[in-house]
Amino acid sequence: MRPILIPASINKYLQVNLSQVSICNHAQAGYKKLLRGHPEVSIVIPAYNEEKNIATTLASLCQNKTDRSIEIIVVDNNSTDNTKYLINSCGVNCVHQPQQGITFARNMGLSHAKGKYILNADADTIYPEDWIESMVKPLDDEKNAMTYGGFSFIPTGSTGRITYFFYEYAADFTRWINRNFKEEAVNVYGFNSAFKKEDGVAVDGFIHPENTNEDGWLALKLRNGNFGKLYYVKEVKALVWTTDRRIQIDGGLLKALLKRIKRVLS
Repeated sequence: MRPILIPASINKYLQVNLSQVSICNHAQAGYKKLLRGHPEVSIVIPAYNEEKNIATTLASLCQNKTDRSIEIIVVDNNSTDNTKYLINSCGVNCVHQPQQGITFARNMGLSHAKGKYILNADADTIYPEDWIESMVKPLDDEKNAMTYGGFSFIPTGSTGRITYFFYEYAADFTRWINRNFKEEAVNVYGFNSAFKKEDGVAVDGFIHPENTNEDGWLALKLRNGNFGKLYYVKEVKALVWTTDRRIQIDGGLLKALLKRIKRVLS
Protein backbone atom coordinates (compact mmCIF):
# COMPACT_ATOMS: atom_id res chain seq x y z
CA MET A 1 0.00 0.00 0.00
CA ARG A 2 1.21 3.49 -0.82
CA PRO A 3 1.96 5.76 2.16
CA ILE A 4 -0.61 8.48 2.72
CA LEU A 5 1.89 10.79 4.36
CA ILE A 6 5.56 11.35 3.63
CA PRO A 7 7.58 8.82 5.69
CA ALA A 8 9.87 10.15 8.41
CA SER A 9 12.89 8.66 6.59
CA ILE A 10 12.09 10.93 3.61
CA ASN A 11 10.69 13.89 5.50
CA LYS A 12 13.96 14.40 7.38
CA TYR A 13 15.49 15.69 4.14
CA LEU A 14 12.75 18.31 3.79
CA GLN A 15 13.39 20.13 7.06
CA VAL A 16 13.74 23.86 6.40
CA ASN A 17 16.21 24.30 9.26
CA LEU A 18 18.88 22.24 7.50
CA SER A 19 21.64 24.35 5.96
CA GLN A 20 23.12 23.62 2.55
CA VAL A 21 26.51 23.19 4.22
CA SER A 22 25.28 20.49 6.60
CA ILE A 23 23.42 18.69 3.81
CA CYS A 24 26.52 18.72 1.58
CA ASN A 25 28.71 17.45 4.44
CA HIS A 26 26.19 14.68 5.08
CA ALA A 27 26.28 13.69 1.40
CA GLN A 28 30.08 13.79 1.21
CA ALA A 29 30.50 11.55 4.25
CA GLY A 30 28.00 9.03 2.89
CA TYR A 31 29.54 8.99 -0.57
CA LYS A 32 32.94 8.03 0.80
CA LYS A 33 31.33 4.86 2.15
CA LEU A 34 29.47 4.09 -1.09
CA LEU A 35 32.37 4.36 -3.54
CA ARG A 36 34.75 1.51 -2.76
CA GLY A 37 37.18 0.89 -5.61
CA HIS A 38 35.88 0.35 -9.13
CA PRO A 39 32.12 1.06 -9.19
CA GLU A 40 29.61 -1.64 -10.04
CA VAL A 41 26.76 0.87 -10.28
CA SER A 42 26.77 4.37 -11.77
CA ILE A 43 23.98 6.75 -10.79
CA VAL A 44 23.53 9.43 -13.45
CA ILE A 45 21.69 12.68 -12.67
CA PRO A 46 21.11 15.49 -15.21
CA ALA A 47 20.93 18.92 -13.56
CA TYR A 48 19.99 22.38 -14.79
CA ASN A 49 19.64 25.16 -12.20
CA GLU A 50 18.86 22.77 -9.35
CA GLU A 51 20.43 24.65 -6.44
CA LYS A 52 17.23 24.23 -4.39
CA ASN A 53 17.15 20.44 -4.71
CA ILE A 54 20.45 18.87 -5.75
CA ALA A 55 22.16 18.69 -2.34
CA THR A 56 19.12 17.03 -0.75
CA THR A 57 18.88 14.52 -3.58
CA LEU A 58 22.56 13.64 -3.28
CA ALA A 59 22.34 13.32 0.50
CA SER A 60 19.50 10.81 0.20
CA LEU A 61 21.37 8.77 -2.41
CA CYS A 62 24.55 8.76 -0.35
CA GLN A 63 22.73 7.21 2.61
CA ASN A 64 21.66 4.15 0.64
CA LYS A 65 22.46 0.70 2.01
CA THR A 66 24.22 -1.66 -0.39
CA ASP A 67 27.32 -3.84 -0.58
CA ARG A 68 27.96 -2.72 -4.16
CA SER A 69 30.44 0.01 -5.02
CA ILE A 70 28.55 3.09 -6.22
CA GLU A 71 29.61 6.15 -8.19
CA ILE A 72 27.39 9.20 -8.65
CA ILE A 73 27.71 11.36 -11.75
CA VAL A 74 25.85 14.66 -12.01
CA VAL A 75 25.76 16.18 -15.48
CA ASP A 76 25.64 19.96 -15.21
CA ASN A 77 23.72 21.12 -18.27
CA ASN A 78 24.83 24.78 -18.30
CA SER A 79 23.44 25.78 -14.92
CA THR A 80 23.66 29.50 -14.14
CA ASP A 81 23.05 29.21 -10.39
CA ASN A 82 25.00 27.42 -7.63
CA THR A 83 24.24 23.90 -8.86
CA LYS A 84 27.82 23.08 -9.83
CA TYR A 85 29.21 24.46 -6.56
CA LEU A 86 26.81 22.30 -4.52
CA ILE A 87 27.62 19.18 -6.56
CA ASN A 88 31.31 19.67 -5.88
CA SER A 89 30.61 20.39 -2.21
CA CYS A 90 28.87 17.01 -1.96
CA GLY A 91 32.03 15.33 -3.27
CA VAL A 92 30.44 13.48 -6.19
CA ASN A 93 31.53 13.50 -9.85
CA CYS A 94 30.44 16.52 -11.89
CA VAL A 95 30.72 16.66 -15.68
CA HIS A 96 29.65 19.49 -17.97
CA GLN A 97 27.42 19.03 -21.00
CA PRO A 98 27.39 22.23 -23.12
CA GLN A 99 24.63 20.96 -25.42
CA GLN A 100 21.34 21.84 -23.80
CA GLY A 101 18.75 19.12 -23.35
CA ILE A 102 17.93 16.06 -21.27
CA THR A 103 18.95 13.58 -23.99
CA PHE A 104 22.40 15.13 -24.36
CA ALA A 105 22.82 15.20 -20.58
CA ARG A 106 21.83 11.57 -20.05
CA ASN A 107 24.07 10.38 -22.90
CA MET A 108 26.98 12.36 -21.46
CA GLY A 109 26.47 10.62 -18.13
CA LEU A 110 26.27 7.25 -19.85
CA SER A 111 29.56 7.83 -21.66
CA HIS A 112 31.33 8.77 -18.40
CA ALA A 113 29.87 5.96 -16.30
CA LYS A 114 32.24 3.20 -15.21
CA GLY A 115 29.69 0.86 -13.66
CA LYS A 116 28.15 -2.29 -15.08
CA TYR A 117 24.73 -0.93 -14.19
CA ILE A 118 23.30 2.54 -14.85
CA LEU A 119 20.74 3.98 -12.45
CA ASN A 120 18.78 6.96 -13.76
CA ALA A 121 17.95 9.62 -11.18
CA ASP A 122 16.76 13.23 -11.14
CA ALA A 123 17.94 16.25 -9.20
CA ASP A 124 14.58 17.05 -7.55
CA THR A 125 13.87 13.61 -6.09
CA ILE A 126 14.53 12.02 -2.70
CA TYR A 127 15.56 8.37 -2.71
CA PRO A 128 14.89 5.83 0.07
CA GLU A 129 17.83 3.97 1.58
CA ASP A 130 16.98 0.66 -0.18
CA TRP A 131 16.49 2.19 -3.63
CA ILE A 132 19.82 1.26 -5.22
CA GLU A 133 19.71 -2.41 -4.25
CA SER A 134 16.00 -2.77 -5.08
CA MET A 135 16.49 -1.39 -8.59
CA VAL A 136 19.76 -3.16 -9.43
CA LYS A 137 19.22 -6.64 -7.99
CA PRO A 138 16.69 -7.75 -10.69
CA LEU A 139 19.28 -6.87 -13.34
CA ASP A 140 21.54 -9.59 -11.98
CA ASP A 141 19.08 -11.88 -13.77
CA GLU A 142 19.96 -11.88 -17.46
CA LYS A 143 16.31 -12.11 -18.50
CA ASN A 144 15.70 -8.55 -17.26
CA ALA A 145 16.87 -5.69 -19.47
CA MET A 146 15.57 -2.75 -17.48
CA THR A 147 13.95 -2.03 -14.14
CA TYR A 148 11.60 0.80 -13.30
CA GLY A 149 9.79 1.78 -10.14
CA GLY A 150 7.03 3.90 -8.69
CA PHE A 151 7.00 7.37 -7.19
CA SER A 152 4.99 9.68 -4.97
CA PHE A 153 4.72 13.44 -4.95
CA ILE A 154 6.11 15.94 -2.48
CA PRO A 155 3.65 18.88 -2.45
CA THR A 156 5.19 22.28 -3.15
CA GLY A 157 2.00 24.21 -3.84
CA SER A 158 -1.57 24.29 -2.56
CA THR A 159 -2.36 20.64 -3.35
CA GLY A 160 -2.13 18.53 -0.20
CA ARG A 161 -0.41 15.19 0.24
CA ILE A 162 -3.71 13.30 0.80
CA THR A 163 -5.06 14.58 -2.53
CA TYR A 164 -1.92 13.33 -4.24
CA PHE A 165 -2.35 9.98 -2.49
CA PHE A 166 -5.61 9.37 -4.36
CA TYR A 167 -4.22 10.78 -7.62
CA GLU A 168 -1.28 8.36 -7.42
CA TYR A 169 -3.62 5.38 -7.16
CA ALA A 170 -5.51 6.62 -10.23
CA ALA A 171 -2.19 6.97 -12.05
CA ASP A 172 -1.21 3.45 -10.95
CA PHE A 173 -4.35 2.14 -12.62
CA THR A 174 -3.42 3.76 -15.94
CA ARG A 175 0.05 2.25 -15.66
CA TRP A 176 -1.53 -1.15 -15.03
CA ILE A 177 -3.49 -0.73 -18.28
CA ASN A 178 -0.30 0.21 -20.11
CA ARG A 179 1.58 -2.76 -18.67
CA ASN A 180 -1.09 -5.34 -19.46
CA PHE A 181 -2.92 -4.08 -22.53
CA LYS A 182 -1.01 -1.27 -24.23
CA GLU A 183 2.69 -0.28 -24.08
CA GLU A 184 4.60 -0.84 -20.85
CA ALA A 185 7.57 1.26 -21.97
CA VAL A 186 5.61 4.49 -21.38
CA ASN A 187 5.64 3.65 -17.65
CA VAL A 188 9.43 4.02 -17.50
CA TYR A 189 10.69 7.32 -16.12
CA GLY A 190 14.22 8.70 -16.16
CA PHE A 191 14.25 9.45 -12.44
CA ASN A 192 13.57 5.86 -11.37
CA SER A 193 14.94 3.23 -13.76
CA ALA A 194 18.06 1.14 -14.37
CA PHE A 195 19.75 -0.89 -17.12
CA LYS A 196 23.05 -2.51 -18.03
CA LYS A 197 25.55 -0.07 -19.52
CA GLU A 198 26.71 -2.36 -22.34
CA ASP A 199 23.08 -2.84 -23.44
CA GLY A 200 22.41 0.88 -23.38
CA VAL A 201 25.49 1.62 -25.44
CA ALA A 202 24.52 -1.10 -27.94
CA VAL A 203 21.22 0.68 -28.69
CA ASP A 204 22.76 4.18 -28.95
CA GLY A 205 21.76 5.23 -25.47
CA PHE A 206 19.00 7.77 -25.05
CA ILE A 207 18.79 8.86 -28.68
CA HIS A 208 15.11 8.89 -29.64
CA PRO A 209 12.80 10.07 -32.43
CA GLU A 210 11.15 13.48 -32.31
CA ASN A 211 7.98 13.70 -30.19
CA THR A 212 9.02 10.76 -27.99
CA ASN A 213 10.63 10.63 -24.54
CA GLU A 214 14.22 9.52 -24.04
CA ASP A 215 13.52 7.22 -21.09
CA GLY A 216 10.54 5.32 -22.48
CA TRP A 217 12.19 5.02 -25.89
CA LEU A 218 15.31 3.49 -24.35
CA ALA A 219 13.08 0.92 -22.61
CA LEU A 220 11.44 0.15 -25.95
CA LYS A 221 14.81 -0.30 -27.68
CA LEU A 222 16.12 -2.61 -25.00
CA ARG A 223 13.04 -4.82 -24.91
CA ASN A 224 12.52 -4.95 -28.68
CA GLY A 225 16.24 -5.53 -29.17
CA ASN A 226 15.94 -8.84 -27.28
CA PHE A 227 18.08 -7.70 -24.36
CA GLY A 228 15.40 -8.88 -21.96
CA LYS A 229 12.12 -7.78 -20.47
CA LEU A 230 11.07 -4.73 -18.49
CA TYR A 231 10.81 -5.40 -14.75
CA TYR A 232 8.50 -3.36 -12.53
CA VAL A 233 9.88 -2.95 -9.00
CA LYS A 234 6.74 -2.89 -6.84
CA GLU A 235 8.24 -2.73 -3.36
CA VAL A 236 7.22 0.31 -1.35
CA LYS A 237 10.78 0.53 -0.01
CA ALA A 238 11.88 1.41 -3.56
CA LEU A 239 9.27 4.18 -3.96
CA VAL A 240 10.94 7.51 -4.71
CA TRP A 241 9.63 10.94 -3.73
CA THR A 242 9.70 13.72 -6.29
CA THR A 243 8.48 17.31 -6.27
CA ASP A 244 5.16 18.01 -7.95
CA ARG A 245 6.58 20.48 -10.47
CA ARG A 246 5.72 18.09 -13.31
CA ILE A 247 2.09 18.39 -12.22
CA GLN A 248 2.40 22.17 -12.18
CA ILE A 249 3.92 22.11 -15.68
CA ASP A 250 0.88 20.14 -16.86
CA GLY A 251 -1.35 22.93 -15.53
CA GLY A 252 -2.39 21.48 -12.20
CA LEU A 253 -3.70 18.20 -10.83
CA LEU A 254 -6.98 18.06 -12.75
CA LYS A 255 -5.36 18.82 -16.10
CA ALA A 256 -2.63 16.29 -15.39
CA LEU A 257 -5.23 13.60 -14.63
CA LEU A 258 -7.26 14.38 -17.76
CA LYS A 259 -4.09 14.33 -19.83
CA ARG A 260 -3.19 10.91 -18.43
CA ILE A 261 -6.67 9.49 -19.10
CA LYS A 262 -6.64 10.88 -22.64
CA ARG A 263 -3.25 9.27 -23.26
CA VAL A 264 -4.51 5.89 -22.09
CA LEU A 265 -7.69 6.06 -24.17
CA SER A 266 -5.95 7.24 -27.33
